[in-house]
Amino acid sequence: MTGSIQTLPTEVVNLIAAGEVIDSLAAVVRELVENALDAGATRIAVAVWFDLWRVRVADNGTGMDLTDLQKAASAHSTSKIKSRDDLYKITSLGFRGEALHSIAALAELEICSRQTGFEGWRCTYNTQGEAEETEAVAIAPGTVVTVSNLFGKWRLRRQGLPSRSQQQRIIQATIQNIALCHPSVTWQVQQSDRSWFTISPGKTTQQIIPQLLKQVRVHDLQQLTLDVPTPEEGSAGEIREFTYNSTPKTRHGASLHLVLGLPDRCHRRRPDWVKVATNGRLVRSPELEQTILTAMAKTLPRDRYPICFIHLQICPSQIDWNRHPAKAEIYLHSLSYWQEQISQAIEQALRIGAENFDTASQSHRVGKLLTASAKKGVYHLDESPKQERNPSDIGLIELKAVAQVRNMYILAEHDTGMWLIEQHIAHERVLYEQLRDRWQLVPLEPPVILNYLTPVQLEQLQRIGLEIEPFGDQLWAVRNAPALLHQRDDCADALLELSLGGDLQNAQVATACRSAIRNGTPLTLEQMQTLLNQWKMTRHPRTCPHGRPIYLPLEESALARFFRRHWVIGKSHGI
Repeated sequence: MTGSIQTLPTEVVNLIAAGEVIDSLAAVVRELVENALDAGATRIAVAVWFDLWRVRVADNGTGMDLTDLQKAASAHSTSKIKSRDDLYKITSLGFRGEALHSIAALAELEICSRQTGFEGWRCTYNTQGEAEETEAVAIAPGTVVTVSNLFGKWRLRRQGLPSRSQQQRIIQATIQNIALCHPSVTWQVQQSDRSWFTISPGKTTQQIIPQLLKQVRVHDLQQLTLDVPTPEEGSAGEIREFTYNSTPKTRHGASLHLVLGLPDRCHRRRPDWVKVATNGRLVRSPELEQTILTAMAKTLPRDRYPICFIHLQICPSQIDWNRHPAKAEIYLHSLSYWQEQISQAIEQALRIGAENFDTASQSHRVGKLLTASAKKGVYHLDESPKQERNPSDIGLIELKAVAQVRNMYILAEHDTGMWLIEQHIAHERVLYEQLRDRWQLVPLEPPVILNYLTPVQLEQLQRIGLEIEPFGDQLWAVRNAPALLHQRDDCADALLELSLGGDLQNAQVATACRSAIRNGTPLTLEQMQTLLNQWKMTRHPRTCPHGRPIYLPLEESALARFFRRHWVIGKSHGI
C-alpha cells in the first residue's frame, strides 16, 4: 500500500541533490578546478589520496574574504550569476552554486583562502554547508580546498564506484581535458604525496597535446583560428575568451580554434581524440564530432581516426547549459551553422598554402632520414640549432616539376626546397575529389556484359546508380558506367570491382584508383606540371583517399645541415 505524500526532510533533499552533482572523486576534482579557473588561477595543484578518499586543490586565484568564505558552501550561493537574465549570458565554468554545498553534504570540507594584501582565513563546514570553525591562517594568496572522507556516510556509493585504476584514469582524463581548454595554466598533480603528472603551460592547445600524447610532436599538428560571424538567429553579445589569456577579456563576435593532427603524420585507432569544447569547457556533442569524422573521411588509413580539437568561443546566448548535471552536454543553437563552419575550417587546415605551411615541421620530418644517411658516411650532421624561415615568408607555394624518378615519383622544386610526389596517388586524390563533386554516369554502347553476379552484387551496382538488366542465363547487361571508366579496356573488371561492396564514396575511391596514372608511366615535364597544379589545389592534398601520404618534403634548411653549407672553406679543408 502506498503511503501518503509528504515533504522530504531537508537533509534527505540535500543528499539526493548532492548525489547528482558529486558522484565520484573525479567530480570533486572537476568542480574544484573549475572554481579555481573562474577565480583567474594560472597555477593549480591537485592532490589525491584514494585510500583516504581525500582531494586537495590549491590555486593562485583571487581568493575570498572572510564574508564570502563563510557563505561559500551555502545552498545555491554563487558569485557567478545574480538574476534570471544571467542564465542566458553565462561566461563562467560554474554558475549553479551547488558544488561546494553538495561536497559538504557528502564529505568533510575545509577551505583556506586569502586575497592579495589581506589576511588569510580557514573555514570548516557542517553537512548543511554552514561555517562551523573559522580562524586566521598564514597562506599565499589564493585558495586551498580540502575534501576528506568522501561518501563516508554513504558506503554503498563507495562500493559502487569503479576500481582505483579506473578512477585514476578518469581523474587524469578530467584534468587533461580541462587543460586543453586552458593552455596557459600550469598543472601539478600528486597521488598519495608522490608526483603523478604535470602539464606545462603553452600559448595554445597545440603545445599541450604533445604533452598528453607522447607519440605526437608539435609539428604533427596544424593550428587554425578563424573569426566566425554570429548566426542571425542569436544575438551577438560579449564573449569571454578563456583559452589563450591568463586574464579573461571580452570581445564581440565568435571564433573557432582548431588543432588538427595532419593525416599523413598522426592518427588513432579509436575516435577518442575527437574533442569539442565551447567557451572553455569540453562537451559531448555527437553531431559536431560526427561532422569532424565526416570532414576527415578518405584522408586516413582504414579504421583509423583523427586527432582533432575544436574550441568554439561563441555568444553565451547561443548555448543552453541546463542539459546535464555536470554540464557535459549542451543545447547549441544553430547547430547546422556550426557544423558547416567546422567542415570549412578542417578543409582550410588540410590545404597546403602559406597560411598553414610550416617549414620547421617538414625539416624535422626529413631529419631522421638525413641522420640515418649520415651514420653510414664518413661525416656527421651538425645538430646545432638553426634559425628556421618564417612560414609567412614562403608566399604562395609554387611547385615546379623538375624530373621524374623511376617513372614513379615527381621531383618538384619550390622556394624552400624540393618535394617528392608519388604520381599515382597524387592523381588519385585529384580524380577522387572530381568524382565527389560530380559523379557522372554515361551510357555504354554497347553495354558491358557481366556474368555470375550474386543478388548482393546486383543490389550494390544499383545502389551506386548503375542501370543493369538480365541478358541471358547468369548474364547481365550494364547500360551505364562512371565517365572515367566507360572508355577503358578493363571497364568490365572495374564494374565487377564496384559490385563487391561499399557505399557510393567507396565506389568513387575505387574508380579514382583504377583511373589514376599508374606508377611506371613516363610523363613529360608538361604533364607533371599539370598534375602538380591540379593536386595542390585539392581540398585534402596531404593523403590519398586510402590515407597514404602523397609527398615527402626535402627542405633546403635540412639539406644545408646535411651538406654542412654553414662551414667556412678553411674549416672544411682542415685549416
